[in-house]
Amino acid sequence: MTTRREFLIKSTLATAALGFAGFNPLSAVSTEGSRFKVGKNHFLLDGQPFQILAGEMHYPRIPRELWRDRFRKLKSLGLNTLSTYVFWNAHEIQPGVYDFSDNLDVAAFIRMAQEEGLWVTLRPGPYVCAEWDGGGYPAWLLREADSPARNLDPRFMAPVSRWFKRLGQELKSLLVSQGGPIILTQVENEYGAYGSDHAYMTEIHETLKNSGFDGVFYTADPSEGLANGTLPEVVSGINFGTWSKADTEFARLEQFRPAGPRYCAEYWGGWFDHVGEMHASVSMEAFMGNLKWMLDRKMSISFYMLHGGTSFGFYSGANFHKTEGYQADTTSYDYDAILDEAGQPSAKYHAVKTLLANYLPTSAFAPLPAPEVALTIPRFRATESASLWQLLGKPIKAKQPKTLEALGQNHGLMLYRNQHSKVIQGELRFGDVRDYAMVSLNDTPLGTLDRRLKEAALHIQKTKGGALDILVDTSGHVNYGDQIGRDQKGLIGEATLNNESLTDWEHYPIPLDNIKTLKFLPAPTQGPAFHRAEFELQTVGYTFLDMRGWGKGYVWVNGHNLGRYWSIGPQHALFVPAPFLKVGNNEVIVLDLHEGAERTLAGSKTAIWDSP
Repeated sequence: MTTRREFLIKSTLATAALGFAGFNPLSAVSTEGSRFKVGKNHFLLDGQPFQILAGEMHYPRIPRELWRDRFRKLKSLGLNTLSTYVFWNAHEIQPGVYDFSDNLDVAAFIRMAQEEGLWVTLRPGPYVCAEWDGGGYPAWLLREADSPARNLDPRFMAPVSRWFKRLGQELKSLLVSQGGPIILTQVENEYGAYGSDHAYMTEIHETLKNSGFDGVFYTADPSEGLANGTLPEVVSGINFGTWSKADTEFARLEQFRPAGPRYCAEYWGGWFDHVGEMHASVSMEAFMGNLKWMLDRKMSISFYMLHGGTSFGFYSGANFHKTEGYQADTTSYDYDAILDEAGQPSAKYHAVKTLLANYLPTSAFAPLPAPEVALTIPRFRATESASLWQLLGKPIKAKQPKTLEALGQNHGLMLYRNQHSKVIQGELRFGDVRDYAMVSLNDTPLGTLDRRLKEAALHIQKTKGGALDILVDTSGHVNYGDQIGRDQKGLIGEATLNNESLTDWEHYPIPLDNIKTLKFLPAPTQGPAFHRAEFELQTVGYTFLDMRGWGKGYVWVNGHNLGRYWSIGPQHALFVPAPFLKVGNNEVIVLDLHEGAERTLAGSKTAIWDSP
C-alpha cells in the first residue's frame, strides 16, 4: 500500500520553489457571463460561494444499468458533484477508430448525472493513472521501442490533439457554459509527480481549449509537486490520503498559491490492491479526522474513490517502482472505498453521512436506493474443456522476439516458438519478460518466469531439441511511475541461450478478444485450457465468483470478461454484477493457464480477500 506513497513523498520536488507564478483568481480565467467562476478563496456558482463535495466514479467500471443507482447513492450521502476520468484507450482502441457506445457513452454518463441533480468535474487526461491499463494511454502508442509519452514530441501530441478534438465533439455541449453540468475541467493529471515541463502542460491546456473545452480549469497534484505540475492561470488542487495531515497539506498549498479556491481534488479514503499483496485498508479515525478539518473550513473535497467498481476485461493497470519493480493491480478496484465494489454502502459511508449532517441541511440528502440482491450460488463443476491452442493462427516470423504492440496486439497472450534442432542445455535468458512466461519444450513444462520477481532467465537441463515454447501472459501496462508509456509487453530484447543469440522466432498472437470459436469437449484437457460450466438462477442479483482452487487466467460470464484472477491473491473472487446474469441458464468460461484437479466454482454474497 505504501509504494506509491513513498514514490510521491521521496520524489525530488522542490517545496522551496513553491512561489512559482503568482495567481490572480479574479482575472486569470476568462469566465465572463459564466455561472461558475473562481473567487478569491472559493469557487462561485451564480455569484455565491460554492463548496464542491464530489465523489469519484468511473463509467467503464460500473455497468451502465447501474449508473443511476450509484448517482443516487452519491446524492444520498449529501454530495453535489460527480468526478470522473475519461479513458482514452477504452475509446480509441485503434488509431482514429472511436467507440462511445454502451458502457463507453461518457456523454450519457454525464447527462444522467445532471438528471440526478449533480455537477461534474471532468478529468480528460490524456493521462489519468487510476490504476487503469497504461494510465489511459492506448497500447498502440507503444508500437515503437522509443515511444514518447507526457512530452511535446509530435508522435505523442498529434494523437492527443486528435483525441481531444473527438472528445470535444462528445462533451462540449455538456459544459456549464452550454447549460450542462461540467463546471471544472482538469489539465493533465498529477504531472508534478512525474515531470516539470511547463511548456508541455501549457500545450495540453491549449489543446483542450482548442477542442472546445472552456470555463474553469484545474490541476491536481500531491502538494510536494505543486511547483512542477501547475500553471499560473489554472486552479491548483491537491491530492492526499489518510497518512497525511490536512492542515499540513493545505499549508503547502497556501504557501504556493496564497489566493484561490482550497480544493482537495483527490481525498484518498482508501487504497488500491497489488497482486500478491494483502488487501488494502485505511484508518477510519485518520480518514474522518482529515475530513472534519476540511469541512470545518468549508473547503472543496472530492472523495477518491467514492465507488471504485471493477476494472473489467484487460483494464487493470500496474505500478512500477525502482526498488519494488513491477506491481500488477488487481481486477477489483474496491479501493476500500465509501461504496464497496458491489456498490453497497460501507461503514465509511455511514460515518461520512453522519458527519456531513452537521454541515448540510436535511434537504441535501436524497433517499438511499433499496439494496441490490446479493446471491449465493452453490458450488458447481466445469464439465467441458477446450485447449488454448485452438486459438493459434498463422505465425508471424522474426529474427528476434517482437513485442505485442509491435505486432498490433493490445493485450492478452503471445506464444513465442523457437524450433531448435540441436541439444538444448544451459541458461535461457531474455532482456525482460512482461509479464509472466510459461516455458516448455515439446509440450513438457520447464518452468515459469515472473516479472514481479524480476525473473528473466531459466536454466535448462540437457535435453534434445524441438519446439521451445514461451507462452507470455500480460498484466496491465504501467499506469504510474517512470515507465509510463514505455511498458511494451511480451519478450523484450535479445533472446540468448548460453550467451549466444537465439534467433528465428515464430509469434502466435492470442488476444482473447473472441472465444466464441472454441469447441468444447466433455473431458479434461492437458496444458493451458478453457473450462466451461453452467448454473441456473431463479432470480437475478450480484455475486462474487469464488476462484479458490484455480490457478491463473481470465473469466467470462455470459460473454462478459470479468477480468484476471491469480491464486496468489489477495483477490480470490471476481465480481459479477446483476446485469451480467439472467434468470435461467448462465454460462461461465474460465481460462486457466495452470493444470489443476479442482474445476469447481461458487457464488459468494461478499468479496473474498487475503486481509492483514
